[in-house]
Amino acid sequence: MNSEQVETQFLQDNQILQVTKPARYIGREWNMVIKRSQDVDCSIALGFPDIYEIGMSHVGLKILYHVLNVLPGVQAERVFVPWPDMGDFLKAHHIPLFSLETKRTVASFDIVGLSVQTELNFSNILYFLDLAGIPFYSQERESEFPLIVGGGPAVYNPEPIAPFFDLFLIGEAEEAFPELVDVYRSVREMKKDDMLRELAQIEGVYVPSFYEIHYHQSGVISSIESRGKNAPLPVNKRWVNNFDDSPYPETILVPYIGIVHDRVPVEIARGCTRGCRFCQAGMIYRPHRERSKEKIVDLSKKLMTTSGYEELSLLSLSSTDHSQIEEIIQDLSRYFASQKINISLPSLRMNAFSIKIAESLQRVRKSGLTFAPEAGTDRLRRIINKGLTDMEILLTLEQVFLHGWEEVKLYFMIGLPEETEDDVRGIARLVSEGLKIGKRSAGKKVTIHSSVTAFVPKPHTPFQWVPQDDFDVLNEKIHLLQSLLRKEGRSVRFHWSEFQGNDMSFYARRTRGPKEVFPWEHISCGVEKAYLFSEWEKAIRQETSMMCSQPDTCLQCGVCGG
Repeated sequence: MNSEQVETQFLQDNQILQVTKPARYIGREWNMVIKRSQDVDCSIALGFPDIYEIGMSHVGLKILYHVLNVLPGVQAERVFVPWPDMGDFLKAHHIPLFSLETKRTVASFDIVGLSVQTELNFSNILYFLDLAGIPFYSQERESEFPLIVGGGPAVYNPEPIAPFFDLFLIGEAEEAFPELVDVYRSVREMKKDDMLRELAQIEGVYVPSFYEIHYHQSGVISSIESRGKNAPLPVNKRWVNNFDDSPYPETILVPYIGIVHDRVPVEIARGCTRGCRFCQAGMIYRPHRERSKEKIVDLSKKLMTTSGYEELSLLSLSSTDHSQIEEIIQDLSRYFASQKINISLPSLRMNAFSIKIAESLQRVRKSGLTFAPEAGTDRLRRIINKGLTDMEILLTLEQVFLHGWEEVKLYFMIGLPEETEDDVRGIARLVSEGLKIGKRSAGKKVTIHSSVTAFVPKPHTPFQWVPQDDFDVLNEKIHLLQSLLRKEGRSVRFHWSEFQGNDMSFYARRTRGPKEVFPWEHISCGVEKAYLFSEWEKAIRQETSMMCSQPDTCLQCGVCGG
């Protein structure tokens, strides 16, 4: 089925009105890019294995859409996983999954790039391929099918989905993806195996079929072997060294419906200086890099002008850690004041400086603030290297309520390494004390939203050696916390998930030995395994590590070659 047939059968016969939120599928948004077919010699489907509202909120997709579409001869188009009613409709009417820009079927593209953000996307990858009419397994796909490429943070542990991909791009794709496209153009007529051997020579490219994993009888991995000189071991991540000059769009797509993050995002920094031991993003996005104040202000002005949005978000893992954050906010607040544009930060540290920044930002609209204490006691926060005390948290909450905020959201985790019942009770104590402070400072209207999730050990972190709590234990902790917070009534809103699943004890609930080979051992994020283990040992001793604020401080993690 070609694009004209898709357009006629689904879009022009009012069939689209049968599904929920048809604007998810029509395309035609403001700032969309469509090139003449005669000007295109390489077509790329940027697939996102989730629904439109989530995929359209993702900054990485916006960056790649821009990076690829500025290349001569390249057309990059978007494809999202449809809602089940739309998926059922496509199957019932034998319509293959198609792109939003030209309604071209996914199977007809040269390259399909799938951005895998979390393990929760894994099942949607198969749904995506099924709807597209593309065989699941790489070994079943010959040259008539597109090259299936995976990227994103979840592919730092690629083996669970490795059979379904031809290759993975490990790390940041701004430079790597255009390089891959350039090489692909020169080898596209080769047999698939030969083509993959050429592509595997690009730094950051991992071709699963060129590697073999060996096991002990116990099921533990004994070694990971590369097959041939074109398969590097390990595969090193790609990362943008000169972040200030890295490409970033000056126009973005404007959706017709509300999306999860319905605002203009400007990425002001990448990486994090803090080193929280549970946080995969803080490890895989090292080193910390900043965009200059001048570039941030210029991008913000251009993006707000070309999009029509009324909110600007200054995006990073820890936005208030940017060395020029005060000057950036002053310049942007002054420029946008008359336009009633709200400026927000997605991540705030629990300190007086963050409150000062938040106060200066939210002159237009005083929305709620979100903080992440993560754990309920000083002891456990030392273990995870959070660097916060109860006193600092409560003083911050006091300042928040004194400055007029009435709603605060606090993020916590349960099931962290070395956690005791007192740590769980500490969450309730902290929330209750914070509520008392709020009522003294701002009256009875204050609300604390407490969001609690289960800790999951992540690859490439100091906690990759530790087991996850059993589901029954996690549920006991949740119910204990719920009973402790229930007495606060409606002033505390408590959010959590029931924890269910199959018996995966061998994979999820056993302690790894110091020298065990991990399934992701052949993928390098740059942080050395010895450094991660030393951080785990410090966690056991309740020792904290200082921030990585290179070049002044180097923790010798390996990323920068120090």
